[in-house]
Amino acid sequence: MIEALKSEEIVNKVGGRFKLTALIQRRLQQLVEGARPLIERDGRSDLEVVIEEILQDKITLAFEDDGAKPRTEEALL
Repeated sequence: MIEALKSEEIVNKVGGRFKLTALIQRRLQQLVEGARPLIERDGRSDLEVVIEEILQDKITLAFEDDGAKPRTEEALL
């Protein structure tokens, strides 16, 4: 298990466990479909890449206008 998931820091950063799960699931799907990682992979798994993207504020969770479907967005820097 990835150490960052044991910490409340990542849960609080996203706004709760449900939102964290939705963000991880959506971003993993994007990576599987061919999206480029926003950080250097350095031999890390897709899950490890997603966790690091969240910790570095590279991605956030946003919702479609109808409020039903979550999607990921690159953080505005």
